[in-house]
Amino acid sequence: MRRQRNAKIVATLGPASGTPEIIRRLVEAGADVFRLNFSHGTHEDHRKRYDIIRSVEEETGRPIGVLADLQGPKLRLGTFAEGRVQLATGDTFALDLKGGPGTRQRVSLPHPEIFQALAPGVQLLLDDGKVRLEVETSDGERAQTRVVVGGPLSDRKGVSVVGAVLPLSPLTPKDRVDLDYALELGVDWIALSFVQKPEDVEELRSIVRDRAGIMSKLEKPAAIEHLNAIVALSDAVMVARGDLGVEMAPEQVPPIQRRIVRACRQAGKPSIVATQMLESMIGVPTPTRAEVSDVASAIYHGADAVMLSAESASGQFPLEAVTMMNRIITVAENDHDYYRPMSDAARPAPGATIADVICAGIREATRLLPIAAVVTYTTSGSSSLRASRERPAASILSMATSRKIARRLTLGWGLHSVEAAAVASVDEMSIRACEAAIREGFAKTGDTIVVATGTPVGVSGTTNTLKILTA
Repeated sequence: MRRQRNAKIVATLGPASGTPEIIRRLVEAGADVFRLNFSHGTHEDHRKRYDIIRSVEEETGRPIGVLADLQGPKLRLGTFAEGRVQLATGDTFALDLKGGPGTRQRVSLPHPEIFQALAPGVQLLLDDGKVRLEVETSDGERAQTRVVVGGPLSDRKGVSVVGAVLPLSPLTPKDRVDLDYALELGVDWIALSFVQKPEDVEELRSIVRDRAGIMSKLEKPAAIEHLNAIVALSDAVMVARGDLGVEMAPEQVPPIQRRIVRACRQAGKPSIVATQMLESMIGVPTPTRAEVSDVASAIYHGADAVMLSAESASGQFPLEAVTMMNRIITVAENDHDYYRPMSDAARPAPGATIADVICAGIREATRLLPIAAVVTYTTSGSSSLRASRERPAASILSMATSRKIARRLTLGWGLHSVEAAAVASVDEMSIRACEAAIREGFAKTGDTIVVATGTPVGVSGTTNTLKILTA
């Protein structure tokens, strides 16, 4: 099942896409990685979907990545005596820890940790930003605010804090239970919500270790201030545009998206652009022209993957949404300007390492010669991701010596990931590479391929040889 494109598709599973038939058809339509959203559904729901994915994987003979997305902290107001109030712009309104039913003058905010971070000028966005408050005073138990944008407010609406780093772990007690369960299932990626600082990623790493890749979701403005450090500590990054668009001006989201994608490209870490990409396809079988342009723009900017959320999880047209995303990516990548000059302009300078020199040579070889395929042989995935970072003009056949790494690499740009047996020598590796390139449909007998290898064989991080072979 060779893909005729390089960027990947992440599809969220849910009530609309939980059967073996639908999941199989989603893979055929173009889904490379499936997201299990632990904000919804039971553990049993996720296990059933995981088992189906692995069954489809066996049928197709193609590794399929599985991403477990943790919910993260959800900050919510208490309740109101009448269930709903109307706040007018300019009103004063208090938040406190007293509990009890709220009024037009106050409401409980049952999160003591928030009050430690509140200071004059900090803004509180309620109900996805529909109501905005600005803190005037706070004493650690009560905050007096001024209503900046008024509107209706009802029970248990969400709260976002802008202008302060909250002293919160991104891992709630629920997340820790979900994390243990996801790792027990054997998922390939863990997505961490509510990342604010590098220490948040380190906390998750201390638990996960090497059992799964760690994907940091950047949805808080505070995270952007530590962007490079967070990218360095993560294995992949998701641009979670929904919450970013709530906590900052919407017009700031596109340049921040591009900045994140570039930082990931520089570091050789996969980037995923997510949220509302084909939102209208939740209810209708075709997207808007603006949505199509949005997906294409993410591809032009160099994203490794684009993601569907409700479109594939609970919408009426999950198969059509994946098919449409596949078509958009394919057309964008066939645009004459996609590789030159767009890809060149975003290309980071190779580092002064042997691996970077080899991968830069791969890119140059595919530019100058009629290369049918690039083959990387990898134990940790690092050499394949380094080759992906260079965006060569030929697809990359990534031969991983473990199924775990083969599945994880399904997220990387241009990587056609397969599991391969360990080899004892560079010569054996070359023979296996030629055989795999022909078997997987990348080359015909007599075609030229490039192989990135390393000695000693089987040792991670030793990519030091570039071979040009005839298949």
